This record gives sequence, C-alpha cells and structure tokens, in this order.
Amino acid sequence: MTLPVDMSTTLGNAWFPTPIFTASGCASSGKELAQFFPLNQVGAIVTKSVMSKPRHGRPTPRMAETPSGMLNSIGLQGPGIDAFLANDVPWLLEQKARVIVSIAGETVEEYSTLARKLRSVSGISAVEVNISCPNVENRGMVFACDPESSRRVIDGVRKTIGGELPIIAKLSPDVTDLPAIARGVVDAGADGLALINTVLGMVINIDSMKPHLGGKTGGLSGPAIKPVAVRAIYQVHAALPKVPILGMGGVASGRDALELILAGASGVSVGTASFGNPKALIDIQNELRDLLAARGFATMQQAIGYAHRDEA
Repeated sequence: MTLPVDMSTTLGNAWFPTPIFTASGCASSGKELAQFFPLNQVGAIVTKSVMSKPRHGRPTPRMAETPSGMLNSIGLQGPGIDAFLANDVPWLLEQKARVIVSIAGETVEEYSTLARKLRSVSGISAVEVNISCPNVENRGMVFACDPESSRRVIDGVRKTIGGELPIIAKLSPDVTDLPAIARGVVDAGADGLALINTVLGMVINIDSMKPHLGGKTGGLSGPAIKPVAVRAIYQVHAALPKVPILGMGGVASGRDALELILAGASGVSVGTASFGNPKALIDIQNELRDLLAARGFATMQQAIGYAHRDEA
C-alpha cells in the first residue's frame, strides 16, 4: 500500500495545498471552470492579466489552431483594475479559492499604480507581474526581453506593494539569455518566476495570402511548446536553485506536470488543455499524485528539481 503524497507547495511566503494552478488568461477569473469543479480544489486561480483601464483587445480573428497547439492574439482584453477588484476578486474569495492576481502594463508607472491598488486588498495569495507586454516608452520592446526594463518594473512593484505579498515575475522565452533576465528580476525584488509565457508565432492564411490573425503575430501555446518550457525551467533552476518557479507551457497530463517539476518547477499552471477538457486541472492533479507515489516520493516538494541531482 502506497502512502498518500503531501502535494503542498510554496511560492515565496504563500502556501498552497496542491501545485496545480490555472494559467493566466485561459479561464478569465475562474467563473467558466467553476461549473466543472470547486475552485478551491486546485492550488490557486491565476487571473487573466488586468490593466489600469478597460481594454477591448486586438482585432479579430484572434485565434488560430496550429499543429499541437494554438496561436492567440487576444490583446489583454479586460474590465480594468477597478471593476476587477469590485467584482472578480470578491467572487473568487467567496468560492474559497486561493487567488494570484496577474497585472500587466504599458509603462513602469502603470505597474506601480496597479500594485498600489492591490496593496489594500485582503485575501490575495500573490501577484503575478506579467512583463511580457510591449513597453510603449521603449518603442514597443517587450519588457521581459529587456533586462533593464524588467528590473525597473519589478523594483517599482516591490517598492509599492511592500514586503508581505509575494511577487512572481512572468517571463518570456523569446530571449537569448533567460537566466540573466531571471537573475535581474530576482535581484530587483521578485520572490518567484513564472516560466514560460507563450512563444511568439504567426500563421499565414494561404487563401487570403495574408497573416491570419488580426494582430498579425500571436502567442503559441499547447503541447508544441512544452520542450521549450522544460528547457527554460531547467536552465533557470540550475542558475537560481532557491527561487521558486511556477512552470507552464503545454501541460496536458500528470506526466507533463511531473516533467516540469523534475526540471525545477514548484508549481504548474494549466491553460490550453482546459479548452478541450474543462476538468483538466483535476485530472492532471490526480495523475500527478499517483505518479509521485509510484516513484516513492512522500511529498511533491521532494521531486522539485530532481533531474538536477548528482550533477557536478
């Protein structure tokens, strides 16, 4: 008889009963998934990235199916921070869900403004700072692709929000030296890292012979990017072994989740898989527990970074 596995994990000073989370942007604020399972059965709901003002997003078409995944170009459509704090967060807390609020901005100051509004909200477990957005002050360069911009955003959020709420910096894989960017945001005050955001891609419609997406480029997600996620998590964990990583990218099964954990992830977010199976998070969580037990792990945390063992 196998003993039950302790599935709990921590990100900064925040504790979660399981390591399986939603991925920001794939279930808005959780209402769509709540009809399929109680939201408090998973580690946390990571909300869709919210900005200061309401936003309509990018022009249609916004989605394209690709081999082993999909491309999306939503453009951070959302209600804005004030409506989000008035409606979405209270609803999630009523469901007894643990909440990680994802924020996004176009300027360093916008991130600080968002952090200021979150500072007075009780019941939030952590803040995900989505710096994989274009910086309008720097000719549209994505914050997470520029070490200095990345550090300035995290430094501003940390100074604004204080020391209590964990900050998780969400990074883009579309960079040359990901561990260097990761080290910079940790030095600036990030408690953890979310790896990876979608991979920039494009689809050409061969009938119109033009880009298929209204926004031309979009984020590639789904099983096609899992090897990129595993590589990114492995590299960053090797460079920063004490920094917790919320891993994501193409996770569709407990085996996928375990692969990210062995690479160094302390938690795993599930996104695209939920579109095809709304109960994917629960199925993945159950399968992960069985896989850990079968491999003799008494706790999930014993498996974090196990693939790095015995390396020189």
